[in-house]
Amino acid sequence: MNYDRVFAIGITLNVAYAAIEAAAGFWLNSLSLIADAGHNFSDVLGLVLAWAAVWLSRRQPSSRHSYGLGRSSILAALANAMLLLAALGVIVWESMTRFSNPQPIMTGPVVWIATIGIVINGFTAWLFMRGSKTDINVRGAYLHMAADAAVSLGVVISALLMAWTGWLWLDPVTSLIIAAVIAVGSWRLLVDSLRLSLDAVPPHINAEAVARYLASDSHVKELHDLHIWALSTEAVALTAHVVCPNGHPGDAWLAKVCNELHDKYDIDHATIQVETGDAAHAKGSPPCGISFSA
Repeated sequence: MNYDRVFAIGITLNVAYAAIEAAAGFWLNSLSLIADAGHNFSDVLGLVLAWAAVWLSRRQPSSRHSYGLGRSSILAALANAMLLLAALGVIVWESMTRFSNPQPIMTGPVVWIATIGIVINGFTAWLFMRGSKTDINVRGAYLHMAADAAVSLGVVISALLMAWTGWLWLDPVTSLIIAAVIAVGSWRLLVDSLRLSLDAVPPHINAEAVARYLASDSHVKELHDLHIWALSTEAVALTAHVVCPNGHPGDAWLAKVCNELHDKYDIDHATIQVETGDAAHAKGSPPCGISFSA
């Protein structure tokens, strides 16, 4: 799916809103608005990184990058997670400082500004919702926007409560809640992107099920050196050695297996090495990858 228009709309809306929110936060002396604006600016940078990765992933393979540059989308997701987590320290520090030095806030304008944020961030999150289910890079953008919408809702609630109760400590408390939302939303993204960058099997792929499928073929006696990893946040690759004692089953069989791996297990690029089980030319040592016997 082409996300160029979605990223352009999301970046434009959030740059404009974050600038207005930051200026309003300083004017109204609202730490929660300033914290949310800082979070929104980091999200804009995250959207730019994600968009750049999408563009790089379209580059054709070359003699130096034989798989292309699809992995840049994994690195962008990892950078997004680290960027969000780095913002936590600043927000928490400022919140703790404000506890000892509470400041009066004009709650009415805060409510209106944060309400605009709910609309803008909610709309942007909706634009990324569809792709967030299959692409971790797009999921990073979606989580940023969805979290921002929730945070803006928290700012509205805290401002209304302050207007009703006069409790100024609600402002830094809301900022700490913002930090918690960032932490919760970013941790899963950090873990998933880090695992993919280390060539882990993508979370939506059941490696054991793939191994059983390959080993259950009537031509295959044994499976070894099975590897499954992410070429990008969307594409998955597989390599495997299969032992076929009766000889190579033929190109039609290879095409059938590769098509079924794609249709059943969402594996885009499969490379299968066929062996006959000749003991004089057995697999090398040490063993690597997943092994399975029929």
